Amino acid sequence: MILLADAGETTAFGTRLGAVLRTGDVVTLTGTLGAGKTVLAGGILSGVGLAAEAPSPSYPIVISYDPPAVRLPVAHVDLYRIDNAGDLDELGLDEARIDGALVIEWPDRLGARAWDDALALSLDVRDDGARVLTAQVPPAWEARWPI
Repeated sequence: MILLADAGETTAFGTRLGAVLRTGDVVTLTGTLGAGKTVLAGGILSGVGLAAEAPSPSYPIVISYDPPAVRLPVAHVDLYRIDNAGDLDELGLDEARIDGALVIEWPDRLGARAWDDALALSLDVRDDGARVLTAQVPPAWEARWPI
């Protein structure tokens, strides 16, 4: 469990995580609306070199970032609006993972298609506004965790 007092700490944690992100990695972000998933994703993208602010992919569903803007290709995915698992085929997530990494908000929409080797992060909001981050760390991440 990691306590993130504010958006600045959430971004900083994401930046550290992005610095160790590798090709083939999947990071999933779970939490209620407003829990800080997009803030954390923005930090991850900053950690792979994105200088601009990362918008939420809620409407486009997938926003891809490629070199030279980042050091490795990263697809930032927001599955909030996905209701039908069949729609996931059209997103090309398996293909995007071959050459880059995935950062996925609302991974519960993946259902049985979820990756066992994903670093699964969950954000919960405390009464004081701080976030509590918990992680399920797969073997592929053990040498890089904790961040």
